[in-house]
Amino acid sequence: MRHETRLTESRQTREPGPAMRLAIDLGPLLVYMAAFWITKNVVVSTAIFMAATLVAIIGSWLTSRRISAMLCFSGAMVLVFGGLTVWLQDATFIKMKPTVYYLMVAAILGFGLLTGRPTLKAVLGHAYPGLSDLGWTKLTRNWAIFFVAMAIANEMVWRSTSMEFWLGYKLWGAMPATVLFALANVPMLTKHGLNAGKAEEAALPPQG
Repeated sequence: MRHETRLTESRQTREPGPAMRLAIDLGPLLVYMAAFWITKNVVVSTAIFMAATLVAIIGSWLTSRRISAMLCFSGAMVLVFGGLTVWLQDATFIKMKPTVYYLMVAAILGFGLLTGRPTLKAVLGHAYPGLSDLGWTKLTRNWAIFFVAMAIANEMVWRSTSMEFWLGYKLWGAMPATVLFALANVPMLTKHGLNAGKAEEAALPPQG
């Protein structure tokens, strides 16, 4: 009976595979880019982006029977700023969304550091087994600084370039930068107890 219960629980809380996680993270952005290039209409493409984000959230639930806090946070931001873009027909809101998002995440991480509770551990604890408290503190600090830098970069890009360039930057600039930064932290993590053999692939904090 206990064995069956464990099997049932594992099916209900199973983690999506790397391919599914990538689709959930990148799918809505790719749909957004395709919609804008086809329609050349920010309002229409943003509405499609919002719908794609909802599909990603539903897909996460169907494949793993749970919706991560990261995905909920990201989805809420898309719906709020996307909704303002569609309602007011002003692309400024959707372009500012990553800036606000990054700064909010940095503030949450910074607050966790000040209170002695590395917030990142609550979000990604399962992805970095064996990591010591000092390791979590350093990782949280590094990501907080990184997200502030990403907020500044987003402001510089959207205020000085076209919509097409900004979308390209999000896919070919912001996303690779996030992955590379995560990889750059691995040597530090291994020095602080990370069990690399059991660490999850593509374990990243929330994306803008």
